[in-house]
Amino acid sequence: MESNVRPAGIEEPIRAIEIPGVPDSADVRSAEQSVPIDWDAIGNYLAANGLRLDSDPAPRQFAGGLANLNYLIHLDGRPAVLRRPPLGELPAGAYDMAREFRILSRLPDALPFVPRGLFLCSEASVVGSQFQIIEYRPGLVIREHVPPELTGRPEVGARLSQVLLETMAAIHAVDTGSIGLDDLGRPAGFLGRAVSGWRKRGAVALEAGTERLHAELGSWLETHQVPDGPPALLHNDFKLNNVILNPRDLSPVAVVDWDQGTRGDPLFDFATLLSYWVHEDDPPALHDMEQMPADEGGFWSREQAVASYAALSRRDMSDFRFHRVLAMYKLGVIFLQLGYRWRSGATSEERYAGLTAIGTGIVEFAHEIAQGRVF
Repeated sequence: MESNVRPAGIEEPIRAIEIPGVPDSADVRSAEQSVPIDWDAIGNYLAANGLRLDSDPAPRQFAGGLANLNYLIHLDGRPAVLRRPPLGELPAGAYDMAREFRILSRLPDALPFVPRGLFLCSEASVVGSQFQIIEYRPGLVIREHVPPELTGRPEVGARLSQVLLETMAAIHAVDTGSIGLDDLGRPAGFLGRAVSGWRKRGAVALEAGTERLHAELGSWLETHQVPDGPPALLHNDFKLNNVILNPRDLSPVAVVDWDQGTRGDPLFDFATLLSYWVHEDDPPALHDMEQMPADEGGFWSREQAVASYAALSRRDMSDFRFHRVLAMYKLGVIFLQLGYRWRSGATSEERYAGLTAIGTGIVEFAHEIAQGRVF
């Protein structure tokens, strides 16, 4: 994917760069650190459906991620990914494996960087939930920090900025009718449902003492709601650590985590990406969420990212503050929901302990954006 788009401050178009010495390997937990799952039940179920789950090498959970559980398995002698929802009680409509499998069964026909869905178990009785098996795409995953091999190289941040924005624009340009996904989601009224839905979720998961903050932000969203833009395919959680990269030139090998995929206003999808796009002077909560190292990697600024996406998509960005606030509020509520899993005892993993404070901090930042004090 090459582009001649030149955001403000970028004098020349960024081209693919060669990155020698970056490892290309699966980032998995040890067997002791992996969340346990009934592999005997899975193996027996797959065998009844003509598939063999190999015991050597043993399945291992991928590192990273706070929600869905992903495991590197070997199926009939070939690597694959088994994916299931998180343990415990789940929000209604969240972590929909059947929805994601439908997308992954068709979208690879339009986008080469989408891994194909291989198998869906729709019977929750096997392991307590539905699960799916997805094509495994090896490559480089950049999470909260830029790998040491890439630090100190400003062209890397520019390249990653370009890749993210061009990949997102390619997703939004998909002709969903040509791949049988034109009935995915309900684009009409998408933004209105998002406002009411995330307000309700926020009211359930909020931190005690922040009721007024949520009420004020919810009122702002309802007052400033804009009409839905022309619908497009949405990933709904597109960010750097959901893109597997070719370690040699940082091109996209795979875009993963499609369980929230739908059709709707693409500016909301872009605003979701921008909610992870952290500046050095952003408040601690945005840095503490550790989702994307934009502040340390020489990425384009948020303003430059908006200019680039506008040029790539040719979409009107004049009402973008509404989308930005809504996406930021959504992100804060997601962290509050994850933090609630700790507060309610649904999980005892220590990494969930601080997520409530992060979620509240993100909601406070969304309020600052709504008031026009930050971008």
